Parts: sequence; C-alpha cells; structure tokens
Amino acid sequence: MDKEKKPYLSAKGVTKSFGFGRQKTVAVDNINLDLYEGEVISIVGESGSGKTTLSKVLLGLINQTSGDVYFQGVKRDISSQARKREYWKNIQAIFQDPFSSYNIFNKIDSVLLDCINMRGGVYFPREKKTEMMIEACSFVNLKFEELTNKYPFELSGGQMQRLMIARIFLLQPKILLADEPTSMIDACSRATILDELMHLRKEVGMTIIFITHDIGLAYYVSDNVYIMEKGRFVESGAADDVILRPKEPYTQRLINDVPKIYEEWDLSTV
Repeated sequence: MDKEKKPYLSAKGVTKSFGFGRQKTVAVDNINLDLYEGEVISIVGESGSGKTTLSKVLLGLINQTSGDVYFQGVKRDISSQARKREYWKNIQAIFQDPFSSYNIFNKIDSVLLDCINMRGGVYFPREKKTEMMIEACSFVNLKFEELTNKYPFELSGGQMQRLMIARIFLLQPKILLADEPTSMIDACSRATILDELMHLRKEVGMTIIFITHDIGLAYYVSDNVYIMEKGRFVESGAADDVILRPKEPYTQRLINDVPKIYEEWDLSTV
C-alpha cells in the first residue's frame, strides 16, 4: 500500500465506554487506525474483544466517547440525519445477523430499489431498475424472480445474507465493513462470495474491513491484519507476518485454537 497517499478512513485515539463508575466498561480503548483506498484489512478477535463496537463507531451507528474519526482527511461530521445519510453513501456494512438488518414490512424489491435510488437512479425507467436488481441478485447466486414480492422473513438466513451483499453490489460504497459476512452461507458458496467481493474491490477501488474471529478468512483476504484483545490492538501488520509469524501470545493462542483435521483436537482451552 502506498503510504504517501492520504488515509481514506482514520481513527485517532478512538475510545468507546459504556456505563459509569464501577459499572464502566471500556469496549474500545484508544484505537488508532489508517485505511487506504483499495486496502483490505481484517480486525480479528474473540467475542467481547471490542471489534464489533469499533465497527459501529466507524460506521457512525454509535458515537465514540473520545477521539476522532476522519473520512478522506476531514474530521467526520454526522451531527444531523442528512449528514449521516451522506456519509452512509460512502460507507456500508454487511452484518453477521441478517435477521435484524431488514425492515420486515418492506419487500425485497423495496430493499433493492432503495439502493438504486440512493446511488442516483431515482428516475431510471422501471425496466432499467429491474435489470439492475436481476444483475445484483445474480452476483450472489440468487434469482430475482424467486425473490420479487417476498418479505425478508420469507427467506433463509443464507439468502438474507446474500441479499445484503447484493445491496453492496448496487450501492458500490467506497468502504465496506463486513462483520462475519459469510457466517450463514454454506462452505461451497463462501469462497465464491469472497472472491466476488475482491473483484468488486478491484473494479471500484473499494476499501474492505472484515470483522471476524476467523483467522483463516483473515489470512485469505487481507493485506493487513489487526489482532484485537480487550478493546486494544495487540498486534498488527501484513497478513503473512501476523498469521505466519505471530509475536504476541494472544495471537499465537488464536491461531493454535483453530482445529486442524490432521491433528488431534486440543479442547483444554475451550
């Protein structure tokens, strides 16, 4: 990555706390992060490490307690709904739980049409919009004719997660934050979906942030990997360095805890 370029998205001393006094919990603790156009990173950690809270701060879904987030070199301003909406044109997410990601009263057509409209396609003819929706569904191996006029709750978890990725195909944001994006997709489709996301990254210069506990996925897709423990980055660097030559005991444990089919599984740490 060309470090002469300005970071596309930055976190400077970002901290997020919940509660007060003895009940205070620091979920994200003084995080510094620079992301560049077209870069793919993974933030890896166990449940409760703070990685999902950090992702929500970067998305602007929750406010940081202290520190600042910068977008394209300018301090982010999401103080109004209009400014949030403008920010969200450039940064979108795929969440681990697709069931809570949709308004159950909106049909699939409405979900996809909202994406087209957000990207300036409000006045496209109906035939053009339908063509775009068919292409987006095909991108994730779904058939639009089998989804049209259905509600999200009529789909399986895997179909809903694929539909979230179809939304990204239509929106083509500058930054995609993917929180366990293939958790409900079968193993045969997982590599295909990841490869298509990488293709989308190449086509539009998309920056992708994977939030995951899956060391294998992080190694497969990432330029750089950040290991998160108790709200802090304890190790970071190129994927090869962090995964193949880990320095921190926590990183080593995460890697050792991955079951290997050719070895007896050690469940003593579970």
